[in-house]
Amino acid sequence: MTTSLSQRQHVESIFRALANPAQAGEEEIIERSWRRCIDRYGLDPSRPTPARYVPAPTLRERLDQADALLQVARSGVEQLYRQVSSLGYVVLLTDARGIAVQFLGDEANRHEHQRSGLFLGADWSEAHAGTCAVGTCIQERTALTCHHSDHFSAHHIGLTCTAAPIFDPHGELLAVLDISAYRSPESKSSQTFALQLVKFTAKMIEDAYFLQQYSGYHLVGLDRSREFVQIYRRYLIAIEEDGRLVAANTAGRKLLAHHELPLPGPGETRPFKAWNIRDLLNAEVDEVLAIPQNTDDRVQAFHTRRHHELHFATLIEPQRRRAPSAGASQQESSLAPLEALADDDPAMRDTLNRAARLRNEPINILVIGETGTGKERMARALHDSSRRRDKPFVAINCAAMPESLIESELFGYEPGSFTGARSKGMKGLIAQADGGTLFLDEIGDMPLQLQTRLLRVLAEQEVLPIGASRPIKVDLRVVAATHRDLRILIEAGGFREDLFYRLNGASLRLPPLRERADQSYLIRRLLQELQAERGGQRVRLRGDAMSALLAYPWPGNIRELQNALRYALATCEGDEVVVSDLPAECTSGRLAHPAARIPAGTPDAAGIAPGPGRGEDPLQEALSRLHWNISAVARELGLSRPTIYRHMKRLGIVPPNLQDAS
Repeated sequence: MTTSLSQRQHVESIFRALANPAQAGEEEIIERSWRRCIDRYGLDPSRPTPARYVPAPTLRERLDQADALLQVARSGVEQLYRQVSSLGYVVLLTDARGIAVQFLGDEANRHEHQRSGLFLGADWSEAHAGTCAVGTCIQERTALTCHHSDHFSAHHIGLTCTAAPIFDPHGELLAVLDISAYRSPESKSSQTFALQLVKFTAKMIEDAYFLQQYSGYHLVGLDRSREFVQIYRRYLIAIEEDGRLVAANTAGRKLLAHHELPLPGPGETRPFKAWNIRDLLNAEVDEVLAIPQNTDDRVQAFHTRRHHELHFATLIEPQRRRAPSAGASQQESSLAPLEALADDDPAMRDTLNRAARLRNEPINILVIGETGTGKERMARALHDSSRRRDKPFVAINCAAMPESLIESELFGYEPGSFTGARSKGMKGLIAQADGGTLFLDEIGDMPLQLQTRLLRVLAEQEVLPIGASRPIKVDLRVVAATHRDLRILIEAGGFREDLFYRLNGASLRLPPLRERADQSYLIRRLLQELQAERGGQRVRLRGDAMSALLAYPWPGNIRELQNALRYALATCEGDEVVVSDLPAECTSGRLAHPAARIPAGTPDAAGIAPGPGRGEDPLQEALSRLHWNISAVARELGLSRPTIYRHMKRLGIVPPNLQDAS
């Protein structure tokens, strides 16, 4: 790292500035920090302070304490990194003491990051690092840029760092968000936009944390603009059902103080004064709670009671189900198996809405999706939510059953029908599904001669066991599933067209896991299911493990996720899963999540799988720069994920985790 001033010049400039202190602005903030470094911490600017890392047990403890924030902040931190990484910045999220609990940076510069302290587990408290963006932000509780020679230590004067505080709903400092770069223009004004961007992202994270913490309350969003209130919601205030104020975000607390309705400040033990929302707005509580029903755009204008200022209000209702009517309750109960398959993913909601309408219709359904996307779960949910739920659900994997047995297994046989047959004969799987649902998985792999017999079963609703002279009537609904394109198989002569139309009374398409917006929900639901299988074992996912799972592309879809969680439950110690408990393929090449693998005091041994160096091929360069996140590479290059995988195979590009395995 190069420096713009010699060490001696830097020391002289600090003491010269302290002899003639600035009167206001950011210069005064920096000089106050310099004075603390000398008078309070006993630091010497002529002695560089190399990066210091907390021991691994301490880092794990800090990660545990920051877990709730990390789960909320992940998207904001990654979005910020995407915006600034091309300009040479790294992103740090530290806790309230200045310990880096999340980090994103270019893996090609990993050793430089570690030497400089721009890495996970680094201590950026002012008492150790001197004047710096993170440490001084913690002391001053304000956003700032610490540019080049603003730093106290000569070790840091080549850096430019910009940080903003994140406060909890009580006004306590929760974390600090920082972006830093090794090279930048000499002028501090070059970082003006960086400061605004970090402040904006910090507010987004702070407000998302507030919304999560108070999701069980009515949340009033206020803004001076009708157009922006539903999007930006500058002021957020949580209220009880009777309108009593519970909490507010930072801007909301300032608004309340402006109207002389202050909430308790950080560390204050005085009883909370029972302010009500009607003390702020010139409105009754019922008017505020009825905002979603009162206007078409779910926004209503109110004047403040004390200063008569116009604000536009919107309402976020509590995340709890209202008691439904008896009829609605019965309907909701029957749809529960389908509802459990997804949360808020648009593609899945569309599929589930269609499935709900079809569940009792006398038509066969074809479920289409990549291997592992949950086709059998969908079939089972259709059955369990239908009027056939009390009858059998029989699942057959057409690809796994030996061809020599599939006919006898499907259709059954009479006693003595062939050599080796049971003396009493056998009831076939199709007959066993009478009155219920027959699930045919991987239907595209069924042999052609059996397709003809299955077609007759579907057309006549009767089955003829081997060796029998009379068919048996059956009442069944068939749900078939495939990951193959059956139309292509039909063109190639591998699948009967008439059977396709018999099976495809309606089709339901399942999106791959990597494209789903409700991955967090699926991870938690599957974890609960696996814990129930293990006798009710109670284990939680720590934020770093959740972040790694959300960042992984899941080529094996839900089945691979289930296996990864099963592995994590088997290997974790205690009552939580951390990132090092996950399979190696879920964490390889991710510079953002090496936390649990950093040995005490050894930042260079972070255990990160090395990626290939930057080459002349743009695909390989993008894969390395974006940490082998295929989705991110596909978005940047404007290609689909399958196309990226095809190009990787053609060019012989192997991901780091597979290199290690070989």
